[in-house]
Amino acid sequence: MSSQFFDKMLSVFFLILVLTTASASHAHDAGATMDPNGNVASFTGFAQVSCTNSGSVPTDHLVASIKDTSPPQDNLLVNLQIIHIGNNINRANSTTDTISGDANFSPEVRVPGGNGTYLLLVNKTGAGARSFIVSYHCMAADGVTHTDTDIRVYQFE
Repeated sequence: MSSQFFDKMLSVFFLILVLTTASASHAHDAGATMDPNGNVASFTGFAQVSCTNSGSVPTDHLVASIKDTSPPQDNLLVNLQIIHIGNNINRANSTTDTISGDANFSPEVRVPGGNGTYLLLVNKTGAGARSFIVSYHCMAADGVTHTDTDIRVYQFE
């Protein structure tokens, strides 16, 4: 039991470290391993991304994609969902890396919502450890200008 607790705490620590480093470097890519022991089919990660003005340029939307960086495994995929509630814009979108363990990100998805909070969920389609990278960017209306982006992880289990 203590080994499972240690593995879980190590995973959470690693994810927070990676997300903090990604946020500080403005790369906005973060990764970790879901379910390192490979026995929790319902493993879910939950984070909050806050988008704010970059100077006088407001955020228009959040774009994100996910990449499975584990070895290929049939019928075991990683998924990403984005949810925004507020500013009278309640929207959600999702994407899946449909080729397990290849070198490509899933199709990028976009959720409009302006400045504010977006929820990111990552999960997988079954039991088994999956390593992944999420790329996320708060963007201005021009689709080119990155606005200020912060992330906070709430759940990784």
